[in-house]
Amino acid sequence: MTAPASDPEPGPVHGTWEPAPAARWEDAFLSGNGTHGAMAFGDPNDDRVIVNHHALVRPNGSADARPPALAGQLSDVQDRLLAGDFAAGEDFTDGRPLLWVQPFHPAFQVRLRRPAVQWRAYRREADFTTGVVSADCGGRRSEVFVSRADDVVVQYVTAADLTVEVALDHRLPGAPGDLAVGHSSVLTPEGALLTLRARYPGSDLAYTGVTLAVVTGGRTRTALPGLRVEGARSLLLLTRVRRHTGELDALAEAHELRALLPDSGDDVDAYPHLLARHTALHRPAYLRTTLDLAADDTERALPGSELLRRPKSPALLERLFAAGRHHLLSAAGTLPPRLTGLWTGDWDTAWSGAFTTDANLNLQTASAAAAALPEVTEAHAALVHGQLPDWRDNARTIFGTRGVVAPAHTDGESGHIYHLSREYPLHVWTAGADWLLKPLVDHDETRGARDPRLADALAEVACFYEDFLTRTDEHGHLVIVPSYSPENRPANASWVTLNAAMDLSAARHALRTAADYHPGPEAERWRALADRLPPHRVNAEGALAEWAWPGLDDTYDHRHLSHLYGVWPLDEINPYDTPELATAAHRALELRGAENDSAHGHLHHALVAARLRDADRVAGALGNVLAGDFFHVSLMSGHYPSRHVYNADAAHTLPAVLIEMLIQSTPERLVLFPALPTACPTGQLRGVRTRFGAEVDLTWSPHERTAVIRPARTLRIDLRTSSGARPLSLRAGEDCVLSLGSQ
Repeated sequence: MTAPASDPEPGPVHGTWEPAPAARWEDAFLSGNGTHGAMAFGDPNDDRVIVNHHALVRPNGSADARPPALAGQLSDVQDRLLAGDFAAGEDFTDGRPLLWVQPFHPAFQVRLRRPAVQWRAYRREADFTTGVVSADCGGRRSEVFVSRADDVVVQYVTAADLTVEVALDHRLPGAPGDLAVGHSSVLTPEGALLTLRARYPGSDLAYTGVTLAVVTGGRTRTALPGLRVEGARSLLLLTRVRRHTGELDALAEAHELRALLPDSGDDVDAYPHLLARHTALHRPAYLRTTLDLAADDTERALPGSELLRRPKSPALLERLFAAGRHHLLSAAGTLPPRLTGLWTGDWDTAWSGAFTTDANLNLQTASAAAAALPEVTEAHAALVHGQLPDWRDNARTIFGTRGVVAPAHTDGESGHIYHLSREYPLHVWTAGADWLLKPLVDHDETRGARDPRLADALAEVACFYEDFLTRTDEHGHLVIVPSYSPENRPANASWVTLNAAMDLSAARHALRTAADYHPGPEAERWRALADRLPPHRVNAEGALAEWAWPGLDDTYDHRHLSHLYGVWPLDEINPYDTPELATAAHRALELRGAENDSAHGHLHHALVAARLRDADRVAGALGNVLAGDFFHVSLMSGHYPSRHVYNADAAHTLPAVLIEMLIQSTPERLVLFPALPTACPTGQLRGVRTRFGAEVDLTWSPHERTAVIRPARTLRIDLRTSSGARPLSLRAGEDCVLSLGSQ
């Protein structure tokens, strides 16, 4: 059995709880290991666990889609755009209709039903330190976790007289009526083996779920499509999902599951054994970074549903930081988090439940380097490096160049660009490779070593720009044409344009970063190319223009902040080195509307504001999310206010905002307390990692602010605080304690 979710000593709660089962799948508590995900409802009469798997995407005809062959038309559209034909880009297409990537979907639910009985004294709990979701009611206890050690969904149910029907049930909202489903149920020495095979309509692809049931006491018999257990003391279920072609050897899968049991084969011994193996990996990863905002202990003890009604409570921020950290860790492994993390209870996921890479993915993973979650960055790297061959196809087919161009949408399988239309010309977004490689660069800086795979990828991005950047303006500056600012358009032109600010920042950063990784003649050539790019433009309103090309007017009411890429996550525009540009960026942020109140827009706004040292604007953006009813009882979030459209953007991004308002770093600079809102006057942030290779603990109150820096490298950095700037020398292995005075 697991310990309670809260710490034995007063402090932040590393979990959440509810006094009732989940009535909706969106409110189910979450567990995951980055490959399998579980959503637990906790109903003692109809105990349901929805099983997810990162690889489950439904064939929709796009698996073999390829990028549009437009290289032969590139020169003509460039000529027309440079000549002032701002609608020319609408012809730069092969006329295909918008094709969505393959949609993510759930596998099935493991369902445990018993005759309805009245129950009292109910408690449903999620322990973030272990990843265990539990429910206690009238002597019956259920626990669910997804093992990081053994890649298996583990369910353990105990009761004095456990009588229950168990089945794998594919009937979830939106499941295709013509999904070919087969069940089997056979008795085994441990209890029983259940399988569910589902074959997609018109496809040779299928997925199979295999569940090994280990029963202690009582009687077990098959009862298709599942089994019936009567009078048992406990029930242990081990579940895995495989996506495959042809037939899967379910018996081989069963042998693998059986091999996870200790020699006794008794579930009383097996459950603690499995839990200990998992917790040894999950707990230290989760606890590497913690946040304490000195919240009221009475509020800390509230169920999540009640705490969500108190949007100004520090206890809510503490819990959302903890939940976001747990969910991000749990969603990242085989792949990084999708738009829905690793979870869904519906086959009709918004935007295909895909990886939207022009904003959402990087926002969700924004805390990975600073908050010591290399597991998340490694999952991000797996997606990137696994798709580089497709990125090469994109560059060659669309632009006729060497190198790589990244897609704005992917299902995790294909990296080809085929999701495009007139209003979303995502095929001309050339900043994607730099945007997606930036978190990997941050990771390298944090750990103090360079990944050779990343070095190779950066060189390919530089090669793309060498071939692509061939046009110049009247001043001799290179022109990025065609260009696109996701997912906005100028007020007086079409979507395909010239010199989008994001494209300019990405090209400069990509070329200079590739040069840093490849010293020598190539580096000199790439830096020279970067130096020929035009500067950013400040418009008549004093704002950083979203398009640096003269004559293109800004459209301010938009959820994306692509043009402020140079502020966050890049360090190109900042208050210290480029104060005039930082002022223009701040003006652009002031003018930016929220459009449709997307959660990612508000939190992206907060991240940029934190870099620009605007604490009030950070607080305002956070307040919009906390007061907008964005969070489900599960503490997973919605894309829109009132919990509309299940989406991980707010849940996963919020920890990054809280860190950025307290501490920021580059390889040469440390910024402490840049944008601390007045609503957080006291607290502790422990275990933050910097990009110059140090671990930092922060403590603050109205009277004193302290930073303890534990460097792994000897170096000299630029320290920035509210008191100003000064150099700071650090020696590897020696703690540096800074007392910064009152706020």
